[in-house]
Amino acid sequence: MNSEELFQIKQTEIQAQKRCKHRLLYCAGAGCLSSGATHVKEALETELKEKGLSDEVQLVPTGCMSACNQGPLLRIMPENTMYRQVPAVAASEIVSKHIVEGSVVDSLFCSQEAPFFQSQEAVVLENCGWINPERIEEYIAVGGYTALARAITQMTPEEVIGQVEQSGLRGRGGAGYPTGVKWNLVRKSPGTTKYIVCNGDEGDPGAFMDRSVLEGDPHRVLEAMAIAGYAIGAQQGYLYVRAEYPLAIQRLKTAIRQAERSKLLGNRILDTAFNFQVDIRVGAGAFVCGEETALIASIEGKRGTPRPRPPYPSDKGLWGKPTLINNVETFANITPIILKGADWFRQIGTPESPGTKVFALAGKIGNTGLIEVPMGISLREIVETLGGGIPDNRQFKAAQTGGPSGGCIPAAHLDTPIAYETLKKLGSIMGSGGLIVMDDRSCMVDVAKFFMAFCMDESCGKCIPCRVGTVQMHNVLDRITTGKGTLGDLEMLENLCPMVQETSLCGLGQTAPNPVLSTLRYFREEYLAHIIEKRCPAGVCQMSNEP
Repeated sequence: MNSEELFQIKQTEIQAQKRCKHRLLYCAGAGCLSSGATHVKEALETELKEKGLSDEVQLVPTGCMSACNQGPLLRIMPENTMYRQVPAVAASEIVSKHIVEGSVVDSLFCSQEAPFFQSQEAVVLENCGWINPERIEEYIAVGGYTALARAITQMTPEEVIGQVEQSGLRGRGGAGYPTGVKWNLVRKSPGTTKYIVCNGDEGDPGAFMDRSVLEGDPHRVLEAMAIAGYAIGAQQGYLYVRAEYPLAIQRLKTAIRQAERSKLLGNRILDTAFNFQVDIRVGAGAFVCGEETALIASIEGKRGTPRPRPPYPSDKGLWGKPTLINNVETFANITPIILKGADWFRQIGTPESPGTKVFALAGKIGNTGLIEVPMGISLREIVETLGGGIPDNRQFKAAQTGGPSGGCIPAAHLDTPIAYETLKKLGSIMGSGGLIVMDDRSCMVDVAKFFMAFCMDESCGKCIPCRVGTVQMHNVLDRITTGKGTLGDLEMLENLCPMVQETSLCGLGQTAPNPVLSTLRYFREEYLAHIIEKRCPAGVCQMSNEP
């Protein structure tokens, strides 16, 4: 395939879609599938067949449509009408009333003018919920692989890296390292064999951003990996995905087969001299494998444990060769940057943190689901506008950003803009994008204990500060939540946390104390109530007066 043939496929698919009277896009992301989307699809198929409409109405599975708590979701095109919480029994009414009569089914109607949708800005998720992730033709129809064609036929590798550098894109995996700088380091590393690795090992509790991208727009990630391969001089890429994401793995395998068959992956891509192959590696679900050196060890078939840095993967990574590692969301930003330019990307977000960020919004919040917002948006706008506020007239208490590695942000800082630097000042981190909202029924000491238990269980045990420190911190928190804590325990936590942060080998141990430190900083009175009054203000902890 060459660029002209790519254009022909695009035009053919667009015309084919226009010939359809309707396209019924149903959310086939993991969330909607778990709430009955398959039954809805089957019921719609039956109704369309019985009414003789199968030839003029397309039933299209898509990725996540964002409003996860409203699933199963159905979008009807070309009207762009969305229906929420669609039961299978409603298929007859939808086909009869909407498809045949052209009327809206009011009882299921979901307004896309609601703040939840209108306050978002889709860059990473622009195709999710709009195309069939298992048909490469639909991806090409919305401009897919055009960025790859432009990069390898019209740009030098240095120009590609220059665009990424100028965009200011920072790694969306948590650390926020400048993406273009990392690409340039790997390109300049000596050696003819180099590797691309996409980190899809999303392990934070409540996080499903990368999973949704892989399920809903897998070709976008593959295309970006190929662009990165061209830019740094690599011919082999690995996509590391945890085994708990079977749907993402299935769709990635399908996408790779389709791209290889279309000569968009493999040898002589788009009739050029560029070769690039992508293989999938499935992880066993170890949280520590989200750390890049542990991930590399896992791909190599070794136990997934981190190693000291330097040397960094950019110098000595996979099988000792220079390796570029970015996460799913970072790669998903690459194609629009190549197509629309660095200046366009910099217009979104803040000067220090350009672009958007995808969050998995969960917890005690009116609207849960996947959101994509410009960097710099306030936490208040996320909670009150997109999230719809706290249900049951309860009060907002805190938001946990960054998962087990992040911190709890209290109501006093609701107006804080969400950016790498601002979150760090508050004692939290951006992380990969988990955002858990808590109301006044949450005990912050218990929250700290929960995340410490997670880190304790997920520690690989290689270094003593993390292996022993997380256990000791959890033991102290357990004493406090059971009414056996003393004021000396607070002093012990305040000594343990910095020690674990400063001496742990990898990011798991270095960030594990964050939930403890942030809750001590903002909710110290709750710790004191547990210790001095033997009382849990939220009524969560089972206190005991026994010594």
